[in-house]
Amino acid sequence: MTVTVDEKTRTNSRFKLVGPKEIGYNVKQVDVFLERARAYFLSTDTHGNAITSLDVRTASFDPARGGYSAQAVDAAMDRIEDEFVLREKELLIGAEGEKAWMMKIGKTASVLRARLHRPDGDRFRRPSKKSAQSYNINDVDVLCRELLVYIEDNGELSVDIVRRAVFAPEKGSDGYEESQVDAFLDRVVELMASIDPLPAK
Repeated sequence: MTVTVDEKTRTNSRFKLVGPKEIGYNVKQVDVFLERARAYFLSTDTHGNAITSLDVRTASFDPARGGYSAQAVDAAMDRIEDEFVLREKELLIGAEGEKAWMMKIGKTASVLRARLHRPDGDRFRRPSKKSAQSYNINDVDVLCRELLVYIEDNGELSVDIVRRAVFAPEKGSDGYEESQVDAFLDRVVELMASIDPLPAK
């Protein structure tokens, strides 16, 4: 369902708004999520309604006519995710030591590397239903080869490239299963965000 942003919201918005007839993100949903994330991040209480970097990465908002610019919100969500990843790293090191963090990173990298080493065309499942949406195999494999260079040879690859990756659509077994590829790339983003330092402010 697409809603329309009222004029009061348009004068008190925290992000750039698209035109009144254009489609953006639902303002209320974005504001509510960001307030929750901010309250949790600034709290010393890590119990209760916890929000994780995964919650930030997978958050979605309904379309709204005249809503927040998707590009502006997505960029902010990326920065917030990076901050949450850094905090999670610091909490783990504080509780269990740096060795525990290194072991976690090593385990994640090992799992990812195993799939990346699979041959082109065999890295992910194919949908069983002929009508199911899937991702173009070559597009996904190209990114996977770049990721393997990044992980094993310290290749140059920005986490934002993975976040913004777009693959041509396919149908059924002509492509890779979308959900499996998406879940894998979530793990990749988690790894990259925890390894690469945040840019200087």
